[in-house]
Amino acid sequence: MIYGSPTLAEEDHAALRLVAEQREKLRGYTQHSPRRWTGSLRRAAFARAIQGSNSIEGIEADIDTAVAAIEQEPPLDERTETWMAINGYQSALTYIMQAAQDPYFEFSKQFLKSLHFMIAGYKMANAPGQWRPGMVLVVDSRTGQTVYEPPPPELIDPLVTELVTYLKDSSNDPALVRAAMAHLNLTMVHPFKDGNGRVARALQTLVIARDGILHPVFSSIEEWLGDNTAEYYAVLAATGQGQWSPRNDALAWVRFCIKAHYQQATKLVRRNEEAERLYEGIMTMVVSQKLPDRCWSPLFDAALGIGVTNARYRNAAEITDYTASRDLKRLSDAGLLAPKGEKRARTYSAAPPLLALRNATRIKRPLEDPYVLIAEPR
Repeated sequence: MIYGSPTLAEEDHAALRLVAEQREKLRGYTQHSPRRWTGSLRRAAFARAIQGSNSIEGIEADIDTAVAAIEQEPPLDERTETWMAINGYQSALTYIMQAAQDPYFEFSKQFLKSLHFMIAGYKMANAPGQWRPGMVLVVDSRTGQTVYEPPPPELIDPLVTELVTYLKDSSNDPALVRAAMAHLNLTMVHPFKDGNGRVARALQTLVIARDGILHPVFSSIEEWLGDNTAEYYAVLAATGQGQWSPRNDALAWVRFCIKAHYQQATKLVRRNEEAERLYEGIMTMVVSQKLPDRCWSPLFDAALGIGVTNARYRNAAEITDYTASRDLKRLSDAGLLAPKGEKRARTYSAAPPLLALRNATRIKRPLEDPYVLIAEPR
């Protein structure tokens, strides 16, 4: 027996409708009327999802490391464990993007094991692609106390079989609820020696993406969870109550996920609105400096906080190495980009005028709780 979907109240259905409204707005930006800068936003969202999910596990990496993994670039320094973990998670999410579009895809135990191998395969001690052979207690690293005891290893295979059956079923549960329950059950069964949280979060992204509304990176709440880790752990702890307890009510967990989806979608809508302003401001700079139109691309990425390299720019703009080098030098000489490093390791970041433009285009709009919005009189 795994955790069952809770009975939703009218307020939950109302909150789901608010999420749907935000996701529809986001789809308008990313699918119905795509802008030139949508690709940059998609890459930034992808990088932040990788960053967020790994940060929950204490694997800290900057956005440039995540972008380097997305672009399949070699590490600028040595192959550290952090880099290998980020690169593995990038592979898993890329696989999920493909699976989301595959009309013949089927959930299976082997799929989950394969996902785990991609995520945890950088360290063979993690037993990548295999169920854990024994008990693995979840311990609070600060206190040394056990905070969760999953089911014994002999129950893993039948419980995951039940989870796969749930995912295959054309359930009446809304997609967000199915995704939340998949995340919860995989986390609580804790079938792997390590990497359970990352697999569960990736699985949630896939279930949402299979709904077909948005691109997988815009469906993910992994960035939001990374920003709200304490609340994430608290609701998991309240639902699990220290041990495998599938009869516990999962309503608080589902409501937490609905809130996460609403606020993440709202954040992405806001970023798209900011991007429109930012693009217009950058094009004004490009024209005033008499630069080639293509120079908006490295300026846009740098304004988003993504390091610009010759290789990234020339691939995006489909230009030669020489042209990319010349453009980047002109942007540096114009005081719009700030170079750092030498030769292969050289990157460019936003210089003060570009940073000022980015700050001027920010939209200060709070991320509201959908349940609070529902409760407020209109």
